[in-house]
Amino acid sequence: MVAQNRKISRRALSIAAALGVAGLLGFTLWPRPMLLDFATVERGTMRVVISEEGRTRVQEPYVVSSPVAGMLGRVTVLPGDQVIAGETIVAQMRPANPAILDIRTREQAVAAVNAAEAALNVARADLNAAQANRDFADSEHSRIQKLVDRGISSVANLERALQVLRVAGAAVDTSKAAIGVREAELTNAKAQLIGIDDQGLAQALGLGGQAVTSTIPIRAPIDGRILRLLQKSETILPVGQPILEIGDVQDDLEVMSELLSADAVQVTVGDAVIISNWGGPRELTGHVDRIDPYGYTKHSALGVEEQRVEVTIKFDGVDDDLAGLGHGYRVDVNIVIWEHDDVLIVPSSALFRTKGEWALYAVTDGKTQLRTVGIGRNNGLQAQVLSGLNEGDIVVPFPSSGLADGQTVARR
Repeated sequence: MVAQNRKISRRALSIAAALGVAGLLGFTLWPRPMLLDFATVERGTMRVVISEEGRTRVQEPYVVSSPVAGMLGRVTVLPGDQVIAGETIVAQMRPANPAILDIRTREQAVAAVNAAEAALNVARADLNAAQANRDFADSEHSRIQKLVDRGISSVANLERALQVLRVAGAAVDTSKAAIGVREAELTNAKAQLIGIDDQGLAQALGLGGQAVTSTIPIRAPIDGRILRLLQKSETILPVGQPILEIGDVQDDLEVMSELLSADAVQVTVGDAVIISNWGGPRELTGHVDRIDPYGYTKHSALGVEEQRVEVTIKFDGVDDDLAGLGHGYRVDVNIVIWEHDDVLIVPSSALFRTKGEWALYAVTDGKTQLRTVGIGRNNGLQAQVLSGLNEGDIVVPFPSSGLADGQTVARR
């Protein structure tokens, strides 16, 4: 009897063990739902923007250039200094020293001076001769006049004497003019002899010593600030050489951005712009003011050729925050090319292409459902749903390649 009871106990234990193993295997092999992230289809505001880097610039900068060829004095103004139109002296110039003469050029100049002095002496001698002829003709005219008054000489002789007197007077005037020409030639010849350290320049030209050291003040053309200095140290400049740049940073600031030509065709004048990452506490607003009608080739950081188009952006009003911005500062611009307040929105990450159409996985009663949807605008993060979904539907963002239609899923 005892042996029979032991036999029954062993059998019960074996059955219980077998049932436990079978249950454990069943629990292990039983299919479980795939854990995924879910997203909800919502209705709200959506916008499509074109994002690009930009830089600020003064719309009308003024480049101050050297008005004459000469020596520029050291520029004492600094970038950021306030200037007043017609009052603030931003630079000073003075005449440049003459070039150094080599031996042959100097000897030629000396010979030219000697020739000019000789010509001047000849002109003065001609003047003396002309004055003597005029004096004689005057005396002759006076004698004939007296003879005519007494009836001894004829009127014809008087007229001939008057003609000779006038010719002699004209010869004196000609000689005086010739002397002026010769004096100018002598001054010009002496000027060729002036050396780089010769302080006799003004005396040789008859201008006085002030002409050598006089300076030409260059004044600010507009009210504004110094943007940058192109010439700082004292140097010799030709005519028209840029010295510095002036602009009105406070009231004349704009943003220039270089868009890809494919993006530029989607932008229109007047589009709203959001300016961010400029260093201030909040975003700034603006609008597209001008789109250049031509594009140009520019190489990217990876060496890829790109066609770029310049787009000019104006700030909306004068903001106190703009006081921190200057010329050439970097900003991020986001040009709004489309915006709507009431749009059915789905995450762009949930979409994929199948058979030439947009599709996604919706979740209904814990199972996936492959749906074909109609999509409108897409900004890369959100997409506009035109058909195939309703507000509140659950979709699967970033679906994996192993996900299939009808698969049991659960929220991660």
